[in-house]
Amino acid sequence: MSVENSVVAIYPTHTQADLAVKELQRAGVDMRTLSIVGKGYHTDEHVVGYYNTGDRMKYWGKTGAFWGGFWGLLFGSAFFAIPGLGPILVAGPLVAWIVAALEGAVVVGGLSALGAGLYSIGIPRDSIVKYETALQTDQFLLIAHGTTAEVAKAKDIIETTHPAYCTLHATEAVAV
Repeated sequence: MSVENSVVAIYPTHTQADLAVKELQRAGVDMRTLSIVGKGYHTDEHVVGYYNTGDRMKYWGKTGAFWGGFWGLLFGSAFFAIPGLGPILVAGPLVAWIVAALEGAVVVGGLSALGAGLYSIGIPRDSIVKYETALQTDQFLLIAHGTTAEVAKAKDIIETTHPAYCTLHATEAVAV
């Protein structure tokens, strides 16, 4: 899987993000190419915690069913406490890229751990700022990774779900 081609969508609610993932799954998009990022709490609840059992995440809170479904569906899961963003939950291959950025001391000046992970897969800084701002306002990021053709297909599907924002980050132009 190419780590330099991706489509990123912002959804205002977890329900909308969940719908988009289901649409991608129905269209045959490989679930191992998807990542989702969102806050792990809301101000009107107190999260007790989370834990991994095998590859399934258990989480208590208002959005527990939402996140629980992703832990079984998407590859990889993690909880990060990122200064400026607070606690975020990440599911999908983006987890490994964030960890690699942290372990390799690739954290780029002025970027959070999440930002460094996104930057390492070719997302430009100005877009990272937009995505981190979306997370600060309790929105959700849905990211599809792959070849230019795969991410173009994913973008077409995602756009039918009416995200608040959607853009393609690709290393080469997609032939139409």
